[in-house]
Amino acid sequence: MDVAITGASGFIGSALARSLAADGHEVVRVSRRSGGGRTVVWDPEAGTIDAAGLEGVDAVVHLAGEGVASGRWSAEQRRRIEESRTKGTTLLAETLAGLDRKPSVLVSGSAIGYYGDRGDEELTERSTPGDDFLAQVCVAWEAAVQPARDAGIRVATIRTGIVLSTEGGAFPKLLLPFKLGVGGRDGDGRGWWSWITLDDEVRAIRFLIDHDISGPVNLVAPGPVRSAELAKTLGRVLHRPTFLPVPRAVTKVPLGVGDLVRSLLFTSAQVRPTVLENEGFEFGQTEFELAVRSVLAT
Repeated sequence: MDVAITGASGFIGSALARSLAADGHEVVRVSRRSGGGRTVVWDPEAGTIDAAGLEGVDAVVHLAGEGVASGRWSAEQRRRIEESRTKGTTLLAETLAGLDRKPSVLVSGSAIGYYGDRGDEELTERSTPGDDFLAQVCVAWEAAVQPARDAGIRVATIRTGIVLSTEGGAFPKLLLPFKLGVGGRDGDGRGWWSWITLDDEVRAIRFLIDHDISGPVNLVAPGPVRSAELAKTLGRVLHRPTFLPVPRAVTKVPLGVGDLVRSLLFTSAQVRPTVLENEGFEFGQTEFELAVRSVLAT
């Protein structure tokens, strides 16, 4: 099977590429510059892509986009975060729709930020979106795949939770306050935090490629944790105190950490992987502490 991946150099994309290649599949990297192996060159900002290079691929996984953990959320950074997702997704979807030999499936990125801050509400793929910045980004991001869907391509939009990995993403930034000994619960500690391991993220994406599933799919483990449990677990694993609530001042530290801590620890989203569970997907990790220990050990 030939699988094209945007964002193949990112920590999720690179792990997916390794997994596919290990099983004998050919990975087609969609990148801004040509490189080793089979590569399709594109420039989302300029609206250009080598469409011919995508002819005949079996599946496309779209993971490219400005990382939410890559910088402070200034007005310019917010624009970059949104446009890197909507412009790239629109370009890719329209290109796939116009191919003579279209892929059978497009797995396109999104995030559980779609739901916003929802307290104790149990959230499934049928839940309504939130109204904050990340929710607005996710709504526009998912809508941009419509040209591919209209062309008869099966489309699954993956609403990914916080990926437990030290290789990239938000988790290393989340760990920083705890490593510094200033980590703790948010407020009363009742906020929900939904997560998934990198290994399960990759396995779930491959599951969606191989199974006839379309529409939004929550990529989270079936064991969300409250902020108080998260704090105690990270403190126990890192051997750091966590008896004090996270001070709001932590949300103002530089390098993007503040926005992320505020978004992660002060937003409650109890998200359930309803579609994956109903389709028979088996998670490798469902207990938060075991998952954290496994990730940090590697």
